[in-house]
Amino acid sequence: MARTAEGTSGAPHILIVGGGYVGMYTALRLQKRLKRELKRGEVKVTVVDPNAYMTYQPFLPEVSAGNISPRHVVVPLRRVLTRCTVRNARVTELNHDEGWAIVQPLAGPPERISYDYLVMAAGAVPRLLPIPGLAENGISLKTVGEAIHLRNHVLEQLEIAESTNDQEIRRKALTFVFVGGGFAGVEAVAELEDMTRDATRYMRKVSPEDLRFVLVEAADRILPEVGPDMGKWTAEQLRGRGIDVKMKTFLQSAVDGRIELSDGSSFPAGTLVWNAGVKAAPVVKHSDLPVTERGQVKGTEYLTIEGLVRAFTAGDNAAIPDLTQEGMFCPPNAQHASRQAKVLGDNIVRSLRGKALKPYVHGNLGAVAGLGLHKGVANPLGFKIKGWPAWLFHRTYHGLMVPTVNRKIRVLADWTLALVFKRETVPLGSVERPRSDFELAAASDAKPKERAAEPAAEKTA
Repeated sequence: MARTAEGTSGAPHILIVGGGYVGMYTALRLQKRLKRELKRGEVKVTVVDPNAYMTYQPFLPEVSAGNISPRHVVVPLRRVLTRCTVRNARVTELNHDEGWAIVQPLAGPPERISYDYLVMAAGAVPRLLPIPGLAENGISLKTVGEAIHLRNHVLEQLEIAESTNDQEIRRKALTFVFVGGGFAGVEAVAELEDMTRDATRYMRKVSPEDLRFVLVEAADRILPEVGPDMGKWTAEQLRGRGIDVKMKTFLQSAVDGRIELSDGSSFPAGTLVWNAGVKAAPVVKHSDLPVTERGQVKGTEYLTIEGLVRAFTAGDNAAIPDLTQEGMFCPPNAQHASRQAKVLGDNIVRSLRGKALKPYVHGNLGAVAGLGLHKGVANPLGFKIKGWPAWLFHRTYHGLMVPTVNRKIRVLADWTLALVFKRETVPLGSVERPRSDFELAAASDAKPKERAAEPAAEKTA
């Protein structure tokens, strides 16, 4: 049975669902604008997220390739949100009309908390299609845990191929399929192809020619964010590196690791990475908030939730009108989320003080993508940049955008050390199975006791 907590005093209670871009940056904005009120307890802010950190997702492909340490792309929420209450939990149900939410902590019974102002910033999860074998064999790249797992998994596939003479096992292990030709899919396939090519330098049986990378995209082009010309150039560059780029193609099945595509091709693959779209976090479904046909929260240009009072939203789980393009909505990317959060935080303060809200207006600054070490593509403010200059621009931009000075310095240190030392390509799959040796030792210790008990049992019989 849920119990009531929070929001019991007379101070306005602001509940922020989600600690990602929008959630963390909104809380930071409120800390800055309501510093005195928070200190005196005149306003309360609670941030609820299943993780105790915010992840800078644009760096996940580089984490999976080993260019950046996983710890350096996450920001501890409690360290930066010193005047807010951070709940490491998941919101499972929400009723804004009555002003309460059900929060499920990591351990223990769920709690019902009351609030006065809502910020729905739960973000998004992968949008899976009913494709046979996808749920069992695929992996996405939206969390730091997935990035770590993907890196270890890919390197382990190389070790499998290096350690066997079975040609079928080798072919499957050395085949890597990536579905989705947006930023996440293209950067992931490019970074991991670059990493595996480096790893084969230290192997006797596996060479770069043995690797097979396949990028599958349903549309007729990849990287639509950088424009058709740059997308075409990117496809040519990837194909020049031996990556099979298949457009107007769909994944039809992945049962038992056998990939079947709409173009008629069928082959086994040891790795399947799914980056073909996202959908709003499940909590949106379990609420009374208005949603679009795509399941996103209906937002307004003021970052409020349509038809509701004291309710705000932004980021991946929201459909926010793009005032610079009539009839369009803001794309779900970090560029918009971080800027929306500032306006959202300011509008909450205006609402508390009875002032008029301001609309969110932001012109597109362009897009940038990394394609492995010293390779990239970008179109900042309409300028087309390719190759090494684009890669440098990519690192400069994201190096400046990653939150906190602490993380900026750590990421810069990772990049600087990589200029001097070679990339580490050691698989650490055992970290995902830390008790395997312990269980093996326990099983081996139990067997002698079982054998010793057998004669006694026979004698008794």
